[in-house]
Parts: sequence; C-alpha cells; structure tokens
Amino acid sequence: MTQPKAVPRIRTATPEDLAALPALEAAADRLLKAEVGYRALPAPGPPTSGETLFILVAGNPTVGFARVDEVGGQAHLEQVSVHPDSAGRGVGRSLVEAAIDGARIRGYEFMTLCTFRDVPFNARFYASCGFAELAEPGKALAALRAYEALPGLDDLGRRVVMRLRL
Repeated sequence: MTQPKAVPRIRTATPEDLAALPALEAAADRLLKAEVGYRALPAPGPPTSGETLFILVAGNPTVGFARVDEVGGQAHLEQVSVHPDSAGRGVGRSLVEAAIDGARIRGYEFMTLCTFRDVPFNARFYASCGFAELAEPGKALAALRAYEALPGLDDLGRRVVMRLRL
C-alpha cells in the first residue's frame, strides 16, 4: 500500500520562485478550463486598489502559490493556484491556511476573496475553509469586482465575494 504524498512545505516566495509562478498559474488555469468547460480566461491584471502583502509558495520546485493583497484596509486572498499534478492533495488548503495565519499575524481583522460561485473547487472549497459570502462588499471590493468584470471574467461564470473573520 502506497502512502499519500505529504503536503510540500509552505514558505514565503523568494525572487527565484516568482519567475516560476506565471507557468504554474497557466497550468492551474488549464485545469479550471477543463473542469468547467471555459474556453478562455482573461489575462490577469493588477487590482484596481491594493498592494501585495505577501506571496506564499508550496514546495521546491513550486507546485502552488497564494498571493495576499490589501484591499479596503483588509487582507485579500487575490489568488491561489495549484499545479494540476498536485491537485487534490491538500496543497491549496495548506496555502489558504498559511495565508490566513499570515494575515492574522499582520493584525488584519478580515480576509476577503473573489471567486467563481458555481465552481466546486472555488466557492465551495473556500466555504469549507471558513469563508462566507459577503452580500455587501463595500467600496474597495466593489471596485475590484468591477475591474475583474472588464476583461470578461464575469462572462465565464457567476462570481461571489467572500469574507472570513480572522
């Protein structure tokens, strides 16, 4: 009987790690397209407001990453990507938990995120991590959602804003 692979160590990204993230993100996007039938995902761009607080990576070589920004004075989980070869092994959950811990240590009261409502490994996954839908996202998150809609992200599926009290 084979033992399941352990989740790779989560750590702060180094400059060397950053160079590998676009290819990892593209691989993760292929999984999203395959799983839910999306033909194209808009090219990512910078958020309308916020600054990157930290980026975490899993493994060496990197098999996943999480980027946390500050939006509206709160921590915002901007992105979690896991390479398809490592999907379903707890890497994403470990990255989310480490991101939550990182935001909590930095003194944030909440962590927010924007995701696809109907994609099983998006909103449902984040709900299992403690996030809940936020009906009134506030000015900064509403601006971020408007920015996301510009390249057609909303055309790919219903989006939702979620929040977790830290």
